[in-house]
Amino acid sequence: MEKIVVFDLGGTLMEYAGMPLSWLAYYPQGFAAVNQALSLGLTQEEIDRSVQVLKRYNPRYFPREEEIPPEKIFGDAICHWREKPPVEQVIPLFFQGMELTPRLYEDTVPALSALKQAGYGLACLTNLPSGMPDALFREGIQDLTEKLDYYLSSELCGFRKPHPAGLGQIARAFGVPVETLLFVGDEELDGKAARNAGCRFVRIVRDGAASRQGEGVIASLEELVDQAPLLTSSD
Repeated sequence: MEKIVVFDLGGTLMEYAGMPLSWLAYYPQGFAAVNQALSLGLTQEEIDRSVQVLKRYNPRYFPREEEIPPEKIFGDAICHWREKPPVEQVIPLFFQGMELTPRLYEDTVPALSALKQAGYGLACLTNLPSGMPDALFREGIQDLTEKLDYYLSSELCGFRKPHPAGLGQIARAFGVPVETLLFVGDEELDGKAARNAGCRFVRIVRDGAASRQGEGVIASLEELVDQAPLLTSSD
């Protein structure tokens, strides 16, 4: 039976340089960029109301498992604007205004290459940043997705972790029982998704303190490569 390792992305294989877990503080910057690019003449009150709408859709503040299309999220966020451009224009300008810089961790590509060479199937399951289209998210991580056999985001799946639907879809794609998957992530949300699906989970803690966190925690992907044969064993 093929052995499959599934990775979370943000905080596990990559990050947006300099960005915190919550992007709420950057929402005004995003809307200001839209305002400037389209010469909308938005007031500060209009921008502030838009920020509050996006906050209500942000799962870090209001948890949800069902994914919501970006067009719905931003359509609601701009519905009070006096000048309402097409939402398809607003979305990319908003995220461009946040000046996001995706960065792969140094151990990501070597670890994925080593696992692939050892015969593992590789997949990812990621919750997209609230309101970000899948196509826009993938633009900056092509070097990463090329290393994977299967890519799945919350938009493509229709559900966000910790809902188990994504892991179930990946298992079906590889033709293996979901219980045989090994899921690697950096948050409790990932661990809960694995428990909900009934598969194994390893948490990566990238602050050098993994050795003090107990069994099932690693500090780097090099450790995962070393432990993978045991972690994916059916014994």
